[in-house]
Amino acid sequence: MPVNSKWRSFFKENLLTILTIVGVFGGTCIGLIMKECTSPWSQREIMYISYPGELFLRMLKCLIVPLLVSSITSAIGSLDLSMSGKIATRSIVYYVTTTVSAVILGIILVSTVRPGVVSQIDAADAVKSSNSSKPMTRQVLTADTLLDLIRNLFPPNIIEATIYQDRTKLVPHDPPNDTLPLNQWKITPDSSKGTNVLGIVMFSVVFGATIGKMRAKGKPLLDFFVSLSEAMMIITSWVIWLSPVGVFFLVLSKVLEIVSFTEMVGQLGMYFITVMLGLLIHGLGTIPLLFFLVVRRLPYRDISKMGQVLATAFGTGSSSATMPITIQSLDNMGLDPRVTRFVIPVGATINMDGTALYEAVAALFIAQLRGISLSFGHIVAVSVTATAASIGAAGIPQAGLVTMVMVLDTVGLPAEDVTIIIAVDWLLDRFRTTINVMCDSIGAILVNHLSRGDLRSDFDNGDPHELQELKSGSNDKD
Repeated sequence: MPVNSKWRSFFKENLLTILTIVGVFGGTCIGLIMKECTSPWSQREIMYISYPGELFLRMLKCLIVPLLVSSITSAIGSLDLSMSGKIATRSIVYYVTTTVSAVILGIILVSTVRPGVVSQIDAADAVKSSNSSKPMTRQVLTADTLLDLIRNLFPPNIIEATIYQDRTKLVPHDPPNDTLPLNQWKITPDSSKGTNVLGIVMFSVVFGATIGKMRAKGKPLLDFFVSLSEAMMIITSWVIWLSPVGVFFLVLSKVLEIVSFTEMVGQLGMYFITVMLGLLIHGLGTIPLLFFLVVRRLPYRDISKMGQVLATAFGTGSSSATMPITIQSLDNMGLDPRVTRFVIPVGATINMDGTALYEAVAALFIAQLRGISLSFGHIVAVSVTATAASIGAAGIPQAGLVTMVMVLDTVGLPAEDVTIIIAVDWLLDRFRTTINVMCDSIGAILVNHLSRGDLRSDFDNGDPHELQELKSGSNDKD
């Protein structure tokens, strides 16, 4: 093949990926130029600039619930129960292994580099100076957060679960008593805005398993969800072509929001470097190593095909919003859709390696700033809590700040200390989301590899026309 023809073919196949990556770098560069030319930018001006990106993000989020329900239900319903159990077990073992590895790596790095000792920032002053950008924190116990996590698995109203999550709210007694410990405050059931993805995933898994168990009687219902899933993927393919523009404006607006890069990196430089080092080692070292031990090959070629997915994850800062693009990308790479439609939605919900690593590092960093020496038992408690908190974190931008309060409570630090790291959180959030999405994608490839023989056997034993329809439809390129 002539060289020019080869390059034309390459650009044609990867045009969208190239444009999305250009959108990320273009948004960053133009944002820095605009910031130098005119500063500061008002909140209203930034809102106007971010508007196209906001619309793109809303389109992606609109796809999440119907795609989540139809994908998981059709994938589980197309398999027999034993095969569904095998895929679920392999996925969960992979997710637990990578999450625990991320937390351990983060603790090793923060204990070795000791960014809280090296940093010159004063913790008390940092909290005071960050009050203007302080996130909405709530008083909460670790036990309450863990119970809420399990509670959300079983929503009392599946329709309500699409817009609300249950949570426990602690209310001080009247009159307020500052000396009263949190475990003696009043317990009030509460809810927060946001999709209860855990509850929807649980419902979809059970629903899909039920349809699979019904066999012939459940086929009309299965056909409906297969058709719905394919319809959502077609809509996704339309929205995907807006990603270069959407990502460009999302990144541009975030760059313009920064008060000062120098001040931000200067105060929290060692913390930023520690988290980034951990994410890079985990994403390009730990995960590929685990993949190699199972598959006997390195996944870097697969990662190179995920440019579109990773750039979108970085631009949106949301693993849930990136999910439709991830599923379509892996389908186009030749993975069995029954695997991608189960592994990716579940991974986008519970597998947050980057968030787990970041929360472990952040908690120990703040403890070092405060001059608090942590025992081995405290470090183990941070590990367990960071793992649980990452599972409970919503797949939306900066959701880690909310669960960070739970990790700080483990080492006896006040919730206000989360404001110490808020200056760099928005940027780190994009990198850790990228690692989360990459880990989900590699997990799908790994599970698909381990399940090839079982999937082939299940295809032979099932309805060939029905399964082929699911498979061929997902590989159609519009």
